[in-house]
Amino acid sequence: MTTEKHALVAFGSNLNFGDFSPDQTIIDAVAALAAEGLPVARLSGLYQTPCFPAGAGPDYVNAAASIPLRHSQTATDVLAILHRVEAQFGRERIARWGMRTLDIDLLALDDSVLPNRATVQHWLDLPADQQRSMAPDQLILPHPRVQDRAFVLVPLAEVAPDWCHPILGKTTLQMLADLSACDRAQVTALNPGASD
Repeated sequence: MTTEKHALVAFGSNLNFGDFSPDQTIIDAVAALAAEGLPVARLSGLYQTPCFPAGAGPDYVNAAASIPLRHSQTATDVLAILHRVEAQFGRERIARWGMRTLDIDLLALDDSVLPNRATVQHWLDLPADQQRSMAPDQLILPHPRVQDRAFVLVPLAEVAPDWCHPILGKTTLQMLADLSACDRAQVTALNPGASD
């Protein structure tokens, strides 16, 4: 018997889409994913994160989700759906790491390493200045920056705390603990205590 596969995704938005605020856009994007065949099983709370670099634009709203996949769905299939949903919410790929109405990143597909371990390791080892100027021309899984980003790991820890990075050998919670307290503190719950 084969076990169910799961995709881990991260959401980000810091621009209104028509009358939708960034937090409403993310909630509506979850419904759009379900309509496209990617029903979210677990969705984190919504978090606010300062725009980077500081002062470059409005704060971001971030979230993360775990999505069970049909056995026939590949990482490429999932990515195509994510891009379609981004486009439904006005995403334009003009500037890398620029402001956006909606960004949905495919972070991981269980313990898959794509396209291969050497390529993923290359992107993991890339110096920060080169990360800003270079972009992969193919899907890299796990996402090469997942371990560096508090705005990804804080919500991801809600939905997949025990997911283990297949190359770094660390869980989501361990990668989050490796970040500075300052980085973690910049990611704040939008509705603290709302689920209590």
